[in-house]
Amino acid sequence: MKDVQKKQRETQILQILPKTIRRELEAEAIDFDRLQEIRIRVGQPLLLVFNQEECMIPSSLTDKHMVTKNEVRETLDYISNYSLYAFENEMKQGFITIEGGHRVGLTGKTVIENNKVKNMQFISSINIRIAHEIIGCADGVIPYISANRQICHTLIISPPRCGKTTLLRDLVRQISNGNKFVKGCTVGVVDERSELGGCFMGIAQNHMGIRTDILDCCPKAEGMIMLVRSMSPEVIAVDEIGSPEDVHAIEYVMHCGCKLLASVHGSSMEEIQNQPILNRLIQEKRFERYILLDHSIGIGRIKKIFDERGSLIFQESA
Repeated sequence: MKDVQKKQRETQILQILPKTIRRELEAEAIDFDRLQEIRIRVGQPLLLVFNQEECMIPSSLTDKHMVTKNEVRETLDYISNYSLYAFENEMKQGFITIEGGHRVGLTGKTVIENNKVKNMQFISSINIRIAHEIIGCADGVIPYISANRQICHTLIISPPRCGKTTLLRDLVRQISNGNKFVKGCTVGVVDERSELGGCFMGIAQNHMGIRTDILDCCPKAEGMIMLVRSMSPEVIAVDEIGSPEDVHAIEYVMHCGCKLLASVHGSSMEEIQNQPILNRLIQEKRFERYILLDHSIGIGRIKKIFDERGSLIFQESA
């Protein structure tokens, strides 16, 4: 099964790359299990990221592959099936999600209308973030964030690229399906960046559980309220909170009796406590558990877990 998934991931990525870059990667025998990102910038070397380490392609030659405008154009044609206009709504958010849940970030000249980004043109950089679903990565966390077979209000704190989305995704799956720690719950997911479910044409590409409903490409604050009103979720999950609107929606969700799973960028409890937007939620003990990730002990590894009082209830051994 793992080999089949690996081959599918490889095919999904290679088919959106220009033929010249595709041949380079095939010649290098790239390990797609370790590959995190492919960065394509006009006039710059082709870069790949493996487990936080960056390398240029091809690795065996003095002259590195320099990306051309035509290669960026060809990549965009494959990603959009030759109809970039059809992806205008996605592009104004800066990314397009493709089959397999892989996210393609874009930069170029933005088109502004009414002080908001309407579209993007003259694309000069593409960042392909390869989706890696790790079934069971939340196994060790569930016992610490559940009580009486109910999930606790939980906030995942993590620097970028530490696996918070991967962890949140597996938590959703386990809570939705149910296990010996939590009963199966109806879970509503607001997937603003299409990273949790990795939806392609409305269908989740990742395993999200049998009782999960997903609002794809929906703003978090609006989506949380929509789910409460329409889907009667027992748990709501959102990735990367941070705006005042998000906080107001979180309070609404909690007042309605839903449990909340959320993530936020940060490197410590102290850093989160010093954020004005989140400070009140912490002071009022709205979250019952805090999970702290740290890449220094490996991607996706749990460094510490705290309760609502900030007391340490788990720490990774050295």
